[in-house]
Amino acid sequence: MKVVSTVDFSGVEWRKSSRSGGGNNGSCVEVAFAGGAVGVRDSKNPEAGTLLFAAVQWEFFLRSFRP
Repeated sequence: MKVVSTVDFSGVEWRKSSRSGGGNNGSCVEVAFAGGAVGVRDSKNPEAGTLLFAAVQWEFFLRSFRP
């Protein structure tokens, strides 16, 4: 597995879940795609940092929720 140490997420489109909002005061995570990497951050505090995943790890994560 290749480890990505730094990824430039400047200029990428951060997306929130279509299910965000409601009673969470707008709190949600955001996700962005940059090449073979996926970044996940807190929408209310994006300066706190970004969790970084390889695209294949992200796909595995998403598949684990599907029946």
